[in-house]
Amino acid sequence: MGKLIVSTKKAPAAIGPYSQAVRLGNLVFTSGQIPADPASGEIVPGGVEAQARQVLKNLGEVLSASGASLDNVLKTTLFIKNMDDFALINTIYAEFFNNEPPARSCVEVARLPKDVLIEMEAVAYIP
Repeated sequence: MGKLIVSTKKAPAAIGPYSQAVRLGNLVFTSGQIPADPASGEIVPGGVEAQARQVLKNLGEVLSASGASLDNVLKTTLFIKNMDDFALINTIYAEFFNNEPPARSCVEVARLPKDVLIEMEAVAYIP
């Protein structure tokens, strides 16, 4: 079975030469999701809390388009601009991953696309 490119209009379009996600067999690898509103392409206002929620919504939509869901996530990687925001991001993250949370890495980075405060990618399986 070859790789399948995943695309949905319910999440922000790729802003470069990459796919929103790639499915191979029953595994899904998402690209980093930023807190852009899928309809307008604009970054959501409201600081890191609003941005974290939008990132997780976008991630959920990409996974849904692949046949998976947030419940099927095996591993996430969070890229955040300020580690001082970690506690708040963690609280929001727990709302979306409250049952059997996935493995996770979180790194502070100097800069993210469009100067957002958070970006997240995931690896999931399709049941």
